[in-house]
Amino acid sequence: MIMPNRFVYYFGNGHADGGREDKALLGGKGANLAEMTRIGIPVPPGFTITTEVCRLYLRDRRYPEGLTEEVLASVRRLEVDTGKKLGGSDEPLLVSVRSGGAVSMPGMMETILNLGLNDVSVEALARGSQDARFAYDSYRRFVQMYGDVVLGVPARLFEERLTRLKVQRGAAEDTGLSADDLRGLVGEFKELVREHSGERFPDDPEEQLWGAIEAVFRSWNADRAIAYRRVHGIPDYMGTAVSVVAMVYGNMGADSGTGVAFTRNPSTGERVFFGEFLVNAQGEDVVAGIRTPLSIEQMATKLPAAYDQLLAVQQRLEQHFREMQDLEFTVERGQLFLLQTRTGKRTARAAVRIAVDMVAEGLIDEAEAVRRVDPKQLDQLL
Repeated sequence: MIMPNRFVYYFGNGHADGGREDKALLGGKGANLAEMTRIGIPVPPGFTITTEVCRLYLRDRRYPEGLTEEVLASVRRLEVDTGKKLGGSDEPLLVSVRSGGAVSMPGMMETILNLGLNDVSVEALARGSQDARFAYDSYRRFVQMYGDVVLGVPARLFEERLTRLKVQRGAAEDTGLSADDLRGLVGEFKELVREHSGERFPDDPEEQLWGAIEAVFRSWNADRAIAYRRVHGIPDYMGTAVSVVAMVYGNMGADSGTGVAFTRNPSTGERVFFGEFLVNAQGEDVVAGIRTPLSIEQMATKLPAAYDQLLAVQQRLEQHFREMQDLEFTVERGQLFLLQTRTGKRTARAAVRIAVDMVAEGLIDEAEAVRRVDPKQLDQLL
């Protein structure tokens, strides 16, 4: 439900201020996170800053009056709901900061994960998880991502340091590096930030948060985002929302993982669950090509309980949205969380088959099926 004179919408503990009808205001990601929360799908709590704020910020080069107070109030609410504190020295709250336009623009804008880590909170994370390697792996990822996205240090410079360390240690993958290796890498990455940007890496989580929010808004006008909108006919004025979500961790060991999946095969339209995942990984590992993912079927043997839950969730989401869904999920120590759902992109062949099959299944009527197949797709099919 749209609320006048409001810039931040909260979701968590089964309650959401918005829903899928609010895509223009909350972006696709924020609206669907709220909708999934509403219908009882396991989603980490969080809040979404509206697309209106993006438009005002890009126009005026400053945030609208009242935004700071709304964001900080939502952070406090998130701390209560999770029982953790942003930058805490006991139970630290970490968040992801992610873009989300009203029209899906996959991979065109920015994301920052593990925000809230510093030299104090990383030790608390290590104690709480009883896993120093996991804590410093998360810290290394955060400094690398924040340094690139917010502070403008080229991503390849971080990758070169990481690759060099793996060669020195004889490690084929990141998972072969120890906690001490990663602790040293964090120091190297921070020095790289100082050398390249002339700034020290920010330790204050609130400073980190505002830096990330600004970077996501700026990414609306990145060259690749502008080019994508031009190709796909998306208006430039719409702006992106920013979703700030409590982190869940797919890199906590063999009972954790992350993946992406479609409720139907996006190439053929066949009604089979289709996707890939990685054990002991965070989301960017699946799409970055640095590790070879497993097929989603292999999750049944690696993480059987979470896989059974995921099968039930994907079916429920498709029936609720009455459309093929593209999912992003994380399993933290056996517990499943959905991080995103959106209408899945598909080939022309798949579009026709899915439309016909959904009529047969009673999900949509024939008129809706015709509307769902773009005439350009028919040209491609023929």
